[in-house]
Amino acid sequence: MQSISTYKTAFLALSVVLLLCFLLNICLGSVLIPLKSVFSSLFGLENTNESWEFIIINYRLPKAFTAIIVGSGLGISGLLMQTLFKNPLAGPFVLGITSGASLGVALAIMGASLFGGVVAGILISKWSMIIAASLGSFLVLLTVLIVSTRVRDTMALLIIGLMFGSITAAIISVLTYFSTAEELQQFVFWRFGSLGNLSWQELIIFSIIYILGLLFSLASIKSLNTLLLGDNYAKSLGVNLKKTRLYIIIATSLLAGTITAFAGPIAFIGLAIPHITRQIFTTSNHKILLPAVFLLGSIIMLICDTISQLPGLEYTLPINAITCLVGAPVVIWLLVRKRKMMF
Repeated sequence: MQSISTYKTAFLALSVVLLLCFLLNICLGSVLIPLKSVFSSLFGLENTNESWEFIIINYRLPKAFTAIIVGSGLGISGLLMQTLFKNPLAGPFVLGITSGASLGVALAIMGASLFGGVVAGILISKWSMIIAASLGSFLVLLTVLIVSTRVRDTMALLIIGLMFGSITAAIISVLTYFSTAEELQQFVFWRFGSLGNLSWQELIIFSIIYILGLLFSLASIKSLNTLLLGDNYAKSLGVNLKKTRLYIIIATSLLAGTITAFAGPIAFIGLAIPHITRQIFTTSNHKILLPAVFLLGSIIMLICDTISQLPGLEYTLPINAITCLVGAPVVIWLLVRKRKMMF
């Protein structure tokens, strides 16, 4: 266990690193923008290059905020799922939320041709993709919530979530088999994930739902700590397990489902960030872990997004590929070095 002063120092250091990564993410890209111009645009000062200001305000700033929301949201939802199921391999998508979103988008893209050309053009528009993913996530969430009221065993709930994922994957496979090459390509591009497609209006809606998910997460902190000691111990302390499980499921669904709807299915972050945080902070106290996961998830997502932009070049790599290539070796190294998984 570390002292409170050590935790404060660590949080301060992570906050500084987050700020630096945020500024670096805005500076680097296909067009290299000097830090001075970034500050001028952010604080409303006179900027000599109007094109740089346009890029910063309308593209890179929303993208950087999206990276923070995605990294922190997936990290926190992964932490919630690992604690609820007491399983280090649980991630934010074990309940089938992402599978539901993928099914919604698959129906919108690969099933659009079934409704004719005019309707198909409407179905594959940007907002309709977000709505389709949100509806798919919501339907799976509703089903999981109904099941959770009837199933007392959390492991049974985990298996049911995995089965939902298998069912949706099977339906997507059938749609894929009958879809055209253009539809397949569009669906594959969506599954790559993207942080740079949101306008300020979309980001505001995204942020509101994200904050709501955070509030449910914060309301569950005390219960999360007791769950680590076992369900019977939690009951003896007066914890309402049914209500706690409901809060955790809603929080995870709001965070993971909304992120998938707006940014696509981003891999690795939700599974790995909680483990990296536990290895660094060596604690299981969620009052420490939750803000630490928020900071580390944001930092790593900003770094991955910066790498994916290939600074100085016009190419952009899929964010999903970067999160796995950058993050997986880090987790392996931490676990080998520590020789023990904190949980």
